[in-house]
Amino acid sequence: MKPIINIQSISDINNFVQHKTKHPLVTVIDFSKMDEMMEEGIRISCDFYSIMFKNYCTNNMRYGRQSYDFQEGSLVCIAPKQVVTMDTEIEKKEDMIGWGLFFHPDLLRDTSLGMKMKDYTFFSYETSEALHLSDKEKEILYDCVQKIETELQENIDNHSQTLIVSNIELLLNYCQRYYGRQFITRKNNNSTIVTQIEKLLTDYFNDTELSEKGLPTVKYLSDNVHLSSGYLSDLLKKETGMNAQDHIHYHLIEEAKNILLNTNNSVSEIAYSLGFEYPQYFSKLFKQKTGKTPIEYRNLN
Repeated sequence: MKPIINIQSISDINNFVQHKTKHPLVTVIDFSKMDEMMEEGIRISCDFYSIMFKNYCTNNMRYGRQSYDFQEGSLVCIAPKQVVTMDTEIEKKEDMIGWGLFFHPDLLRDTSLGMKMKDYTFFSYETSEALHLSDKEKEILYDCVQKIETELQENIDNHSQTLIVSNIELLLNYCQRYYGRQFITRKNNNSTIVTQIEKLLTDYFNDTELSEKGLPTVKYLSDNVHLSSGYLSDLLKKETGMNAQDHIHYHLIEEAKNILLNTNNSVSEIAYSLGFEYPQYFSKLFKQKTGKTPIEYRNLN
């Protein structure tokens, strides 16, 4: 496996692809104007946000363990410090059509967008989770990118950061809308995933070795359905109103209720049997979810 190349600054990414640096914290790169792309199997980690759109692509890109669904008319958003691997030989130069927007977190310091970045959960998506765009959506996002590029052509002044950041925020808000649309248009596939999650949790809490395994995690669920934790939680939230952690807690509390009403086990014994390391955590969570302590629930029922 090839070592990871860490690209620390916007100047570094521009130098890497032989592109002129116009601003120290943000750049827009036209893929069609690049002389060459990365070699096969190269692994890259950047210290800044990356948003990449390709209108045509014959190769795949791995982010995590699986290939990105990075095909015709798709967009990917990658957070700082994530590792991307180019899977296969890059296609011919004439096939490279698309753009990349790269911006450093320092650009967002002391801005309202800097405080909101955690809300754009699609930056944590990993495998087969690219945003597939309609022609109209492509045009809208490209218009945002062109406005940023136009601003980069100007001399940097007191208004530069505000105008660039506002257009980045507009682009991200559109991405959030389009991901919401994608969850809706892929509803049949999403329903299958919800069913898989329900079965996973049911089987997990029916396991006689639950106390040894410990509590299920969001990562356990996402690994089993081959999605990133962020994408899975957002999908479940759209479909059911509960994120992945909420689903775990729901099944956990339902199982706890069954044990409380059908056995004489102490609260500590129940907590350990459900995979809790500390019984007080179980009691706290149970009261938080039901409004009653485990003993109160047992006595009332």
